[in-house]
Amino acid sequence: MKPAKRLVLMAGLVVLGTAAPALAQPVQEEDIVVTGRYGVPDSAQTASERVSYADLDLSRGADRDRLKHRISLTARYLCEKLGETDTSPGVVPSCRDAAVQDALQRVGTIEENFAPRGTAWVVRAPWKPPYPADWDTRYP
Repeated sequence: MKPAKRLVLMAGLVVLGTAAPALAQPVQEEDIVVTGRYGVPDSAQTASERVSYADLDLSRGADRDRLKHRISLTARYLCEKLGETDTSPGVVPSCRDAAVQDALQRVGTIEENFAPRGTAWVVRAPWKPPYPADWDTRYP
């Protein structure tokens, strides 16, 4: 291979290598991922959804409760999509209970180190849930 072609090829690889991270989906720092698992362990199906707390101040009790409610409703939504119902046979823990417990463990770690937002904090747009709008009233 001629040195000029080799140089062009190497330059192209460098550009491609630096562009790849920019093409990846950005990680949201203020999201909790809720993951539902339903079925027999060897053939369990999973589904996950991000739940944002970017619009919440977790130093306030009301906002901590709101995040826990979002997690609970999201877990219910995911597990119903996977086939779990309120009358599903007694798998312990249920898909929903396991998903909520897992997410709340991570929330507890975040809450321990969460500082009040302060006066300079700009409230972000409210999180848009994946579940139907009436779920807040159907499952209070």
